[in-house]
Amino acid sequence: MSYRISLLDKSPVAKDETPGDALKHTLHLAQLAEAWGYHRFWIAEHHNTSRLASPSPELLIAWIVGQTQRIRVGSGGVMLQHYSPYKVAENFNLLASLAPGRVDLGVGKAPGGLPLSTQALQRGGQDKASFADKLTELDNWLTLPAAPDEEETLRATPVPARGADRFLLGASLESAALAVSLDWNFVYAAHLNGDKNLMRQVLTAWSSKSQRDTVVAVQVIVAADEEKAAELASQVEIWSVELENSQRVSVASVAQAHAFSRQAGSAIKRIERREPSLLKGTAQTVHAGLAALSQEFGIDEFIIDTPITDPIARLQSLRLLAGVEQTKPVSDFAAEHEAW
Repeated sequence: MSYRISLLDKSPVAKDETPGDALKHTLHLAQLAEAWGYHRFWIAEHHNTSRLASPSPELLIAWIVGQTQRIRVGSGGVMLQHYSPYKVAENFNLLASLAPGRVDLGVGKAPGGLPLSTQALQRGGQDKASFADKLTELDNWLTLPAAPDEEETLRATPVPARGADRFLLGASLESAALAVSLDWNFVYAAHLNGDKNLMRQVLTAWSSKSQRDTVVAVQVIVAADEEKAAELASQVEIWSVELENSQRVSVASVAQAHAFSRQAGSAIKRIERREPSLLKGTAQTVHAGLAALSQEFGIDEFIIDTPITDPIARLQSLRLLAGVEQTKPVSDFAAEHEAW
C-alpha cells in the first residue's frame, strides 16, 4: 500500500444511546485505530445537534492523547471563524506540550452547524477579520518562539518544544493557495465535494507549488460483502439546498434543510438529494478505489470519514479497511462497547 490511512471521527450518537456513549466509542475507536495501524485520528467539530457529540475537538484531543501511546491526534477541524486565533494557538500549544510530536491542528472555514449556533458562537465578537487574516494571525501566534521576558512580550504560552502540525481543510483553489502561502499542510475535502474535475484542478495547483504531501479526505464504507456495504451506503443522505438569499449548503436530511432555512430567515429556492461521494464495498474493492485515486492524483494519505452511526458496524468497517483479522465475534465487540 503506497498511501497512509487515517481516521476522521464525528462521535455519532447511535439510536438508543447517549452522547456519553458516543464519546466512549470515540475513545475506544482511537485506541483500536492505534492498534490497527492508522496514522492519525482526527475529531470533527459540529454544533447544536443531537446526532453528533463533538462540538469541541480540543477537549477530546486532550482526553485521547492521555489514553493512547503513538497515534497522532488532531482536529478535523477547528472552525476558526468563530474563535480568537490567539486562544486557538494557546489551546494547541498546550496540547503539543502535553503530547510532543503527536498533535495536529486542522482548521476549516465552514460554520460546523446551522445559523443559530453560528450566531451564538459569534455573539459579542467585534472581530470582522476575514478567514485568511485569521489564519495568518493564528500562524503567527503558533510560530513565535518563547520570549525571555514574558511579562513584556505577548506569546501564546506554553510555547512547546515542537508545535502542532498545521493543516488547512478545504475544497477550493483559494484554500490550497492560502495553505501554500503560509506553508501549511492542505487536506482536500473530497468527503464533502467529490467533483473529480475540481479535485484535479485543486490538487494539481497544490502539488505544483508545495513540496508537502497530498492529503485527501474521503467517505468510505467497508463491509464483509458488497450487498451489506450497499445497504449501509443507502442510509447516507446528502441534500443540496439553495436559499432565496443565494446561500448554498449541504445537509444530512430534509428536516435539517428546513431548519437551516428557518434559522437563516430565507425560503428554500431549490433542494435535491445528491448521490453521496463515497467508496463502498469489501476491503479489496475499497482499497482498489483508493489505490486508483492515489495513482491518478498523487495522493499520499487518505483521511477516512465513515458515515456509519451504528458503533459495531463502524468498528467492523474500519477493522476490515485496516486489514486486521477478526479475532473475536461481533458479539464481543458489542460487549466491549457496553462495558465502555
